[in-house]
This record gives sequence, C-alpha cells and structure tokens, in this order.
Amino acid sequence: RCKNLSVSFWNSYWMLPSDVCGMNCFWEAAFRYDYMKTHPSEKMHLAVVACGERLEETVTMLRSAIIFSIKPLHFHIFAEDQLHESFKDILEEFPYEGKVNYTIYPITFPSESAAEWKKLFKPCASQRLFLPLILKNVDSLLYVDTDILFLRPVDDIWSFLGKFNSTQIAAMAPEHEEPRIGWYNRFARHPYYGVTGINSGVMLMNMTRIRRKYFKNDMTPVRLQWGEILMPLLKKYKLNITWGDQDLLNIMFFHNPESLYVFPCQWNYRPDHCIYGSNCKAAEEEGIFILHGNRGVYHDDKQPTFRAVYEAIKNYSFGDDLVHSLLQPLERELQKTTHTYCGRVYKVFIKQLTKSVRDLYARRSKG
Repeated sequence: RCKNLSVSFWNSYWMLPSDVCGMNCFWEAAFRYDYMKTHPSEKMHLAVVACGERLEETVTMLRSAIIFSIKPLHFHIFAEDQLHESFKDILEEFPYEGKVNYTIYPITFPSESAAEWKKLFKPCASQRLFLPLILKNVDSLLYVDTDILFLRPVDDIWSFLGKFNSTQIAAMAPEHEEPRIGWYNRFARHPYYGVTGINSGVMLMNMTRIRRKYFKNDMTPVRLQWGEILMPLLKKYKLNITWGDQDLLNIMFFHNPESLYVFPCQWNYRPDHCIYGSNCKAAEEEGIFILHGNRGVYHDDKQPTFRAVYEAIKNYSFGDDLVHSLLQPLERELQKTTHTYCGRVYKVFIKQLTKSVRDLYARRSKG
C-alpha cells in the first residue's frame, strides 16, 4: 500500500513542517535510536488496572500500544475476576505477530488492609502502589491508567529508563504546567512534589531500584522501604488526601525528590492542558505523545477532541491502511471541534500521530 502512494501525496501529507522536529528533536531521536540499538531484545512491560466499566477503555489503550511499538510488549493486566474471560477473548483475537504477550492477574492487596486500599479514591486504583511487590521478577515497568492512548511507540517513553541518573527510580509528568490553575499548589493539605505536584496516570518505574531503596519520610527518622512505608503514609494522611494513591506518591517524592525523573507534558497530555487555553508548549511544538483522557472525556461530549481520538483508535481495524482508515477520518472529526478551546489547537492531537504513521510505514518499507 505504501508504495502506491503518489509522490505528491507524500510531499503534502508526510513532510512535516520544520518546527516539528528541530535540533532538540534530532538529538532525542538519536538518543532513542542508540538506546534501542544497545537494547535490541529488551521486552517492554506495561501494566494497567481495570475495574468496573473499564474493559473497552483498557482494550483501546492496549490497541494504541500495539499499533506503533517496535520491541516486544508484555501486558500485565490487573482486573476484577468478572473481567478476566472478556480480556482473554478479546486479546486472543489481536494479530500480535509474535510481539505481544500478556498476563492477567486478580486484584490483590495486603490481606490485613485490603478493604481500605480497594476503596481508596476509585475502585482498585491503588493497586498500582503494590506492583513492585507483586511483580517481583520484573525489572522495569510502565504503568498507565486505562484512559491512556499512545500516539507514538511505547519504545520512546521506555527509553527514558536509560536517562535515569543513579538516584532516580521513577518518572512522571507534572500535574499542571500553569500554577494559576494548579490543584496541589492551591488546595492540597499534604506535601507534594515540586511546584504543581505530579500526575501518576503515566508512571515509568525501575522496580528493582524501588524495591531496594530506603525512603526518607516525615513519620520516623528511620528510612523505610517501599513495602514498609505505604500503610503508615495512608494512616497519617488518610483524612487529608483527595486523589488517593497519587497523593501518596506526591508525598513520597516530596521527601525524596532526587528519586524522580520528570518528563514533559506531552507525555501525559490531559484536558487541563487545553480547556483553559493551551498551556503545554512542548505539545504545541511537537504534538501530543501520550493522550490522557481523564474525567471520562472519552465518553461524553464535553471535550470532543479527546473523544474523536479515542473513537478513531477504538474503531481502527488492525491491518487497515492507517492513513485512510485512521488519520484522514480523525482529522475530519477534529476539524469539527474548533468551537472548543481544545479544538482550537486540534492540530496538536494529530501532529505526532501523523509522524508515527509515517515512521511505521518507513520501517515496514525497510523490511
């Protein structure tokens, strides 16, 4: 299909403007290539926690991860028991081509406090805190919420592991770019990381380092390991936290800031980045890399730009031409959203996706 595209089409559709990929982009691409070249057989581990009515959303996220990724993927799916068979039935129909494996786990918390952890914030959300203790044989892991969509290869965020310095154990994006609309700096009743806090919807972890680290804290002069610190933190801040496990992570990295690598906002782009006016400059320049449709925006009409991307990926059939079956229909839908604040910058929603499709076809053409 790729070879049949006309030269004029390639020139008009695939050639990106110069501002999309300047020297910073060049050097980042060079670093990622070098990292992938020196880690050719590395399997990427991706975890998600699905409870309640999150089956379709989770499957759509997994589809987005499969479409563009290069290295093999292993999905670690933590789900309520009644969802297990549905996940198996759907995943077995995916055309993996040998590059994807998966394991489905029950939702598990420490037995003495399971009920308390399960009802913290949203059902099962705090499961992510226990992943380093459950997946003991997994060295590194990318955790994502169910409402995440990958608009470029998972390989690219995975390569941030190679950028960690000797003290960093995890990577997340800021909760806000603009302090005037920040939640933590205006309302939090507990310590939080940095100026505006961090968002845990996309969390890259070196779990070997997490399991080995002894964390500074405000409960005891003795440093505590990951498995030792969670329950004391919950007991101390239970009445002061609003966003559950994310708040606990903010508290932990407030006391251990040297342990966190912070990646830019286009790796965790949420409605807050555009509903009050565009405030993720990196996305304006390079496009959105990972879309995070929190607050249910994939399923209502409040943010049609987010819903359009979700519907496009959900409805795409593996093997279909990505240009005609994904990109072109999506751009038409996005053009209908310009009456909204996010719709006014709709091009950031398709800029990186276009480049990802171009790169995918280029890889295929090289064999």
